[in-house]
Amino acid sequence: MGMVLGLTGSIASGKSTVSKMISEIGIPIVDADVIAKQVVEVGQVAYQNIIDTFGTEILLENGEINRPALGAIIFHDPGRREELNKIVHPEVRKVMLQQSKALLDEGHRIVILDIPLLFESKLTSLVEKTIVVYVDEENQIKRLMERNKLSEEEAMARIKSQIPVSEKVKLADYVIDNNGTIEHTNKQVITLMTKIIGNK
Repeated sequence: MGMVLGLTGSIASGKSTVSKMISEIGIPIVDADVIAKQVVEVGQVAYQNIIDTFGTEILLENGEINRPALGAIIFHDPGRREELNKIVHPEVRKVMLQQSKALLDEGHRIVILDIPLLFESKLTSLVEKTIVVYVDEENQIKRLMERNKLSEEEAMARIKSQIPVSEKVKLADYVIDNNGTIEHTNKQVITLMTKIIGNK
């Protein structure tokens, strides 16, 4: 039987970069963000529940959910964020389990669940081991400001909405340090995956 690993980090830590590196080695990735977008599409159960909870003002003209508008509501209000999570997370969890089971049944030795809020959402029960992509807060703020064109205050609000990455490191089975170059990160990824596959 194969092994399911959880990959996480914090916003702007470079988790997506690491996920891509793992995928390029040939290890399948089940991406929670991709699934989260799918389960809130028009006609899905979560879509209707979100409208019932947050109102039609968070919709675009074509009826799709306006993600930035919804994000603006939940980033500054933990209570509302929790409401959204209770709608979306069960649906995401269900699809992730279906996809990871299918990949293991196909004979893959390792499947990675790419879950940004692995610890925040208490989803560690879905995986056997966890990998955290680490970056220090200074780099995190800088990268987030550059990537999302945010002020320092806006970047900090998003970072503070998650468990600090330094805390996640303490909870992790494996850590990839992404403070250095892309090459240094890639070397760590290959070394770690080779080690895990070798232990299987």
